[in-house]
Amino acid sequence: MSSIYYKACPICGSGNIHKVLAAKDHTVSGETFDIFHCGHCSGRFTQHVPGSAEIGRYYQSQEYISHSETKKGLINRLYHSVRKITMRSKQNWVKAATGLKQGSLLDIGCGTGAFLHYMKQLNWDVTGLEPDDTARSNAKTLYGIEPLPSSELFHLPAQQYDAITMWHVLEHVHSLHDYLRQIRTLLKPEGALIIAVPNYTSPDAEHYKELWAAYDVPRHLYHFSPSSMEELLKQHKIRIVRKHPMVFDGFYVSLLSEKYKTGGNGLIKGFWNGFRSYRKGLKNVDRCSSVVYECKAD
Repeated sequence: MSSIYYKACPICGSGNIHKVLAAKDHTVSGETFDIFHCGHCSGRFTQHVPGSAEIGRYYQSQEYISHSETKKGLINRLYHSVRKITMRSKQNWVKAATGLKQGSLLDIGCGTGAFLHYMKQLNWDVTGLEPDDTARSNAKTLYGIEPLPSSELFHLPAQQYDAITMWHVLEHVHSLHDYLRQIRTLLKPEGALIIAVPNYTSPDAEHYKELWAAYDVPRHLYHFSPSSMEELLKQHKIRIVRKHPMVFDGFYVSLLSEKYKTGGNGLIKGFWNGFRSYRKGLKNVDRCSSVVYECKAD
């Protein structure tokens, strides 16, 4: 199997890189992958990641919730129990960023289509892109949504969308800069780009270190800090307008990290560490477990 080894930071291009930790794939393979840090932009990235043609097998698990919709296990049941709240938050962010109650929406990496379904019910004209065949099939079965393969991103008409969303997707994209260049062309002149990514500078990441569930190697190719996100977007003339905390992510990630650490659910410790991260994220969004970046093209 071919793998990718970066001699320079894939986020900013700097050669000032070094290994900071090794993390295990707890979801599918049990393999260990090195994570490198960039001294210039502060971004991190996974080394020896499978290429885009080979990485699909690392998503083939019922545990991968965004593709399977599984409710197996306490942690996944908790995830589903708060999803209605997070859907409402996402809708509010789109509305605030665009100033629109209805419009055209492209959701990249839409998984099983839950967010598209939610927005369609609010009379948005929705389009979804999803690389995984199973997830696309589940989207049709569950919600009557028919996402396009992700490769169709480069065949969509320019200046088509009022809003483009990527909910925990950017960290999965092999062609990082190609994607951002194309996304910029797809936005209407006053359109908004909304990106949510995990934040490795959060308290839960610092606490769990290599066991932090949001490293999620090798599926997460990049691991962003707020400053590395700003550096990346600036390269593509995309401006961050506002940042928002994804308040429940710290709980979910901490519960999953505690499971990796102890082999059990670790409910009390995981919840407590999630609460600590949540509290600090409310005071400073740059410390939140996951950060939502509301952006406009310059």
